[in-house]
Amino acid sequence: MARFSANLGFLWAELPLPDAIRAAARAGFDAVECHWPHADPAADPAAIRAALAETGLQMLGLNTLRGNTGENGLSALPGREAEARAEIDRALAFAAAIGCRAVHVMAGFAQGAQAEGVFRDNLDYACRAAAAQGALVLIEPLNHYDAPGYFLNRSDQAAALIAQLGHDNLRLMFDCYHLQVMEGDISRRLQRLLPVIGHVQIASVPDRGPPDHGELDYRHICALLDQLGWDRPLGAEYRPPGPTGDSLGWLAMLRAV
Repeated sequence: MARFSANLGFLWAELPLPDAIRAAARAGFDAVECHWPHADPAADPAAIRAALAETGLQMLGLNTLRGNTGENGLSALPGREAEARAEIDRALAFAAAIGCRAVHVMAGFAQGAQAEGVFRDNLDYACRAAAAQGALVLIEPLNHYDAPGYFLNRSDQAAALIAQLGHDNLRLMFDCYHLQVMEGDISRRLQRLLPVIGHVQIASVPDRGPPDHGELDYRHICALLDQLGWDRPLGAEYRPPGPTGDSLGWLAMLRAV
C-alpha cells in the first residue's frame, strides 16, 4: 500500500509549521516535507522537532533558500558561490536541528557551461557537507513554464550530474508534475531512473492540483512503484484549490491501489 508525505509548503500553508505537522498527522499522512522553514526568523527548530516527535512523522526534506526576490536558487549562478554555500550550510544546519535527512539544493536561473561547472562544484561541496551528518542531497528538474530559465530542467541532465559527481548521497527528486510537463513517458522514466531517485513527488498535470485528475493516472504510478519495490512515502506537492482538508479525497483512492 502506498504511503504519502504532505508537502507543507503547499498543504496547510496558512498554519505555523508545528501545527501543520499535526494537521497532516490527523489527516492520515505518513510523513511530511517542506520548502523553506528556515526563511522564517520566528521558526523554532525545537517546536518543529517536538511536533514531529508527538505525531511520529518524519520530516523528509527541505530546500535551500532561493536568494533575492525573483531568484529560484543560487547554486548554478557564477559569481554567487559564497552565498550558495552559505545557504547550503544554513539548510543543512536547520535540517540537522529538526531531524530532517535530505536537502534539495536549488540551482537557480542560469544557462551554459560555466553555470554547469559552478553547479557541479557547489553540489560536490553540498554532498561532502551532507555526508558528515548522514544526509542526502536532492536535485530537482523544474519545468520551463513554471520556472523559465531554471538551470536544471530535464531528468537526463540531472542523472548525468549524479553520475559525474559520483557521491552516494546525491539523488534525483523525481517530481512527476514537472517531468510530465517537460518530458512525459513517466512510467519508463521511473523504471530507468529508479537507482538514482531519492524522492518522488506527485500532483495533477497540468494544473498542479490534487493527484486525482489530469494527464497522469496516479493509480497506475502507485502500482508501478510498488512493483519496482519503492517503499518510501510519495510527496504530495500540490496546490489545494481551497482548504487543504477539502482536497484529500485522493488519499483513500491511492491507498487502495
